[in-house]
Amino acid sequence: MRLVDEFRDAEAVAGLREAIARRLSRPAKIMEVCGTHTMAIARAGVRQLLPPTVSLISGPGCPVCVTAQGEIDAFLALGECPGVVLASFGDMLRVPGSTGSLETLKARGTETRVVYSPMDAVRLAAASPEKEVVFFGIGFETTVPTVAAALLEACRLGLRNFSVLSAHKRVPPALAALATDPELAVDGFLLPGHVSVILGLEPYRFLAEQHQIPCAIAGFEVTDILEGILHLVTQIADGRAALANQYPRVVRPEGNPTARALMERVFTPTDAVWRGIGPIAASGLALRPEFAPWDARQKFALDWDRFANVPEPPACRCGDILKGIASPHDCPLFGRGCTPARPIGPCMVSSEGTCAAYYRYQIG
Repeated sequence: MRLVDEFRDAEAVAGLREAIARRLSRPAKIMEVCGTHTMAIARAGVRQLLPPTVSLISGPGCPVCVTAQGEIDAFLALGECPGVVLASFGDMLRVPGSTGSLETLKARGTETRVVYSPMDAVRLAAASPEKEVVFFGIGFETTVPTVAAALLEACRLGLRNFSVLSAHKRVPPALAALATDPELAVDGFLLPGHVSVILGLEPYRFLAEQHQIPCAIAGFEVTDILEGILHLVTQIADGRAALANQYPRVVRPEGNPTARALMERVFTPTDAVWRGIGPIAASGLALRPEFAPWDARQKFALDWDRFANVPEPPACRCGDILKGIASPHDCPLFGRGCTPARPIGPCMVSSEGTCAAYYRYQIG
C-alpha cells in the first residue's frame, strides 16, 4: 500500500471514530455475529477505537465453535469403523471431543485427512475405492454450496464410498433465538459479510421489522467495520431499526441464487443443537432423502440419541461466550488450563474463535 493510501485510511478511521463518538450518548451493546469479524476487530484494535458508550460482544459466528459436542463425538466415533477415512477442514483437527480429537485419533492410527475443499475428499474417495471416506460438513451458508457440489459430483461418479456427516448450521434461525433472549438484550447486530453474499438481505429483515433491532451487513476492513457500527449507532440514537447493507461491493440484495439453489437441491432444513444456545428449530441442514446413500448418519446407522445431549467440558464457558453473555476473561480456564497449545474448548482452537482472538491479541 502506498503511503498516501495509508494516510487516507488513517484519516477515514479517525473520522469514523469521531462520528461514532458524537452520534451516541447512551450505552449500546452491539454483537458482531461473524467469527471473521471477531478476529478482524481484535487484530485491528477496533474495540480500543470505540467510545465507552459502545460495547462490542462476539456472537455465534464461528462455525467450528458452534458445532455441538455430540456432533464432534459422532464424527470421531466413525473413526472406529474399519476402513473409514475421516476427512475435514484443518480447523477441526484439534477441536476436542469428549474423549479426544482428530489429532489424537490420528496418533492412535485412525486414518484422517485434512482437505482444503470438499472436492478434495471426493477425489480421495475416487482414488481409494477400498476405503470409506467420510467428510465432516460443518459451517454456515457460506460453505454449504461447496459441499453440495462435491456430493453431486460423487453421485455423478457413482462413488458409494463417499459420504457426508452434516453438522451445517443456518444463521437466520440462530439470530432469531438471540433476538428473543432476555439474557442478551442486544441493541444492534453487525451481520456477517460472507454469509450475506449467499443469502442476500431478505433473510435478515425480520430482525428490524419484527424485533426492532438495528442491523448492518459489513465487510472486514477497519473502515468497513466502523462504517457498519456508525450506521448501527445512528439507528440506535434515532430510535429506529432498519437493515443496512454496508458491503454493497460484495453483497447483492438478492444474494447468490445459484449457490442457494445448489444448497437447496441437496440439503433440507432440520432442527439442530448449537453449542451454548441449545436446540433451535430448522437451524441445521440434513441431506435430502434421495441422497441417503451418501448420508453418513444413515450409512453407518449412527445412534444419534447417543450423541444428542453430550455435555461440554467442565468449567469451560465457551457456550456462554458464543451466546454473548460472557467474555473469555469470565472463564476460569482462559489462559490457564486452556491455551492455544492445550485447548479445552473450541473457542480457543478455531482461527475465528473469540477466546483465540482475545488470547492472541491480549485483549483485556
